[in-house]
Amino acid sequence: MDLIQAVILGIVEGLTEFLPISSTGHLIVVADWLGVEPSDQNTAFKVIIQVAAIFAVITNYKERFHVRHITLWMKIFIAFLPIAIIGVLFGDQIEELFVVQTVAWMFIIGGIIFLVLEHYYDEDIQPVRSMDQISFKQSAWVGFAQVFAVVPGTSRAGATIVGGMLTGMDRKTSAEFSFLLALPVLAASAAYSMLKYWQEFADTTFVPLIVGFIVSFLVAFLTMKLFLSFLERFTFRAFGVYRILFGALLLFLLY
Repeated sequence: MDLIQAVILGIVEGLTEFLPISSTGHLIVVADWLGVEPSDQNTAFKVIIQVAAIFAVITNYKERFHVRHITLWMKIFIAFLPIAIIGVLFGDQIEELFVVQTVAWMFIIGGIIFLVLEHYYDEDIQPVRSMDQISFKQSAWVGFAQVFAVVPGTSRAGATIVGGMLTGMDRKTSAEFSFLLALPVLAASAAYSMLKYWQEFADTTFVPLIVGFIVSFLVAFLTMKLFLSFLERFTFRAFGVYRILFGALLLFLLY
């Protein structure tokens, strides 16, 4: 992988990890367009740029890493459990789904879900308007919604945000809970991949890894802030339309 490819993939990861448009799906598609071979070393690179996204969350929400927020982290742990169990039991089968055709269809399906949800959703009547108001029951439902994200193209952020909105959270609270829920998910995924591909980390060239990490961190950090500002004025309809158009484009290029 050269530096230009590293920068582009770093931007893609940072821009899409916390938006409801599937970072995994975009990485699969963009890597294919760039001609990046699906080698173990390039898989190791993708792990590193995901770790950068973890640091972006920590930097943006450093005030939440305090003992007084222990209840919130208990709720995040509950929401994390379903996808952790599925990942352990069906990890190999899930990896077989990582193909462009699957990504394309899940983009379209996810886009339709967002448009339907926004058609019936009323922000003004939602009772939960901050993360401190989220209940353990709501956390569990968001966790079950996150399970759908094991299918590439679904979007972990999209699944958890939809789950939050369906349980009575406003858009911003759903997004922020999704940000924090990304921490254990990305950390577990990165730890598993590092153990699996440790030799590839040792043998790879470190300059693209460092560049990709820095780019991914900066873009993810800014994206999170801009995304929350966006939600104060707009809905998720634009993301729904984007998902449908992008999925349709992929299918057109494939067939």
